[in-house]
Amino acid sequence: MSSETETGKWCLIESDPGVFTDLLKGYGVKGAQVEELWSLDKENFDKLKPVYGLIFLFKWKPEILSDDNSSLVEAVDKIYFAKQVVDNACATQAILNILLNCRGDSIDLGETLNNFKNFSENFLPSLKGVCLTNCETIRNVHNSFSKHHIFEMDDKINDEKEDVFHFTCYLPFENHLYELDGLKNAPIDLGSLPEDGDWISKVKPIIEQRMKKYNESEIHFNLMAVVSDLKEKYKRELIKLESNLNDGTMETDDIQSEMSKLHMLIAEEDEKMQRYQIENIRRKHNYIPFIMEYLKILAKDGKLTQLYNKTNLESTIQKTEICDKDK
Repeated sequence: MSSETETGKWCLIESDPGVFTDLLKGYGVKGAQVEELWSLDKENFDKLKPVYGLIFLFKWKPEILSDDNSSLVEAVDKIYFAKQVVDNACATQAILNILLNCRGDSIDLGETLNNFKNFSENFLPSLKGVCLTNCETIRNVHNSFSKHHIFEMDDKINDEKEDVFHFTCYLPFENHLYELDGLKNAPIDLGSLPEDGDWISKVKPIIEQRMKKYNESEIHFNLMAVVSDLKEKYKRELIKLESNLNDGTMETDDIQSEMSKLHMLIAEEDEKMQRYQIENIRRKHNYIPFIMEYLKILAKDGKLTQLYNKTNLESTIQKTEICDKDK
């Protein structure tokens, strides 16, 4: 959360699986997507396997930086970790800190991220962060979700009154669980994994304990998972079932039932991705010229003042009704 560099500002990113999945596509990543998790129950993770990492959004507090750093990893050359050196980059930071440590055969990082990793992987974390800040392609994809404003706003106004949120990530690496927080100086080793490699059971109490640090009324948390492309995963499972059907190794009715479920899941993925696309087009579209032109037309026709007075009157009536109810 240090000051911006000369390369320009980074915008705030909405914590939404459709936004993060679009970011992956923008970076050129294939074979991966981001899914939102509503609970830490094992059943949720089983449906999404393999899960490559978790992205955790929480309200940032200064005291978080004062946590015990005794588990910080000194040998940072084994795991890719970039320190955050620019404001608002933590969303992309969390995604890349997961992706650049992925060893899943189904994930293709693409030219941009492969080149970035090959160029920066031997640098210290802070220099990796500088490289990320200076990567115009990555920054432009990130900033494609920036909000449009009629006027330039001073970001420092009311900073003390506004809540600040931060993304961090968790992932398994070489039989250990790590937290990669761009505000830290190094990866945090959270201990070895169980013999069965079930890292989800390891991370669940850690995230729950993290949440308990806040007031009971605090609900500003969000958890997302970086997983394989689910549609492609279901297609691979279909191919296996078709092979079993031809070999006669399973009951025909059972196979057809499973195939029907997979076809339904594939259709749901198509519908979801189409919805994401529509939502992201709306997020990125600049509506300001239309709004300004519409206001000009209303003013020219003499309707703008009428609408303003009507709205002002309705607002006054609503306030009066609320006061009457309070009495």
